[in-house]
Amino acid sequence: QVQLVESGGGLVQPGGSLRLSCAASIRNFAFWNADWYRQAPGKERELVATISISGTPNYADSVNGRFTISRDNAKKMVYLQMNSLKVEDTAIYYCKVLTFWGQGTQVTVSS
Repeated sequence: QVQLVESGGGLVQPGGSLRLSCAASIRNFAFWNADWYRQAPGKERELVATISISGTPNYADSVNGRFTISRDNAKKMVYLQMNSLKVEDTAIYYCKVLTFWGQGTQVTVSS
């Protein structure tokens, strides 16, 4: 049974940092790209970052230079390091591999 479990969300002040983690119980995890999405209240879900099987990252313009996606294939983990957080980064963050989604973790940036 495929399962993705995110963790690491929370409340942080503007300019702060958080590190999100996604534990993926999925066969052949190393063979698949992995994504982080987010959905803010009243907005559509948007792609934040993608990491390929070779570890090549791609980022949305809104987070490029502030967020870093990484993966540990041996541990079947995907990470999102978020620095210089802004109020507009407030959202539920989701991990996605293939067609499978996690339950999400809330990130709130507020003073």
